[in-house]
Amino acid sequence: MTMSDILHQILAFIEGTLLGIIFFGGLWFTVKKAVGAKTPAIWFFSSLFLRLAVVLIGFYLIVQGGLERIIMSLIGFIVARILVTYYTKSRDKKRKIKEVYHEAKP
Repeated sequence: MTMSDILHQILAFIEGTLLGIIFFGGLWFTVKKAVGAKTPAIWFFSSLFLRLAVVLIGFYLIVQGGLERIIMSLIGFIVARILVTYYTKSRDKKRKIKEVYHEAKP
């Protein structure tokens, strides 16, 4: 394995992570916005199609590099899911604590 191969795999991991952040971060954003929207179905369907289009095009471009690159990008995609889940849970928890604090004040 050459240095170039290692760099390509690291790049594939980063690309997969970015695709995951776009996909799962977009899902979180959509849920936040659609809850209070007049037409939540439009939010969900348009977000789904946009997120899927971006991710499928991204993986299509990555898969041109071979099996190792697609595996590394899928690992990055899964890592992004974990990161976005952690970030959104901690953010929602802080918001909930702040809301409870403000409600408790006279």
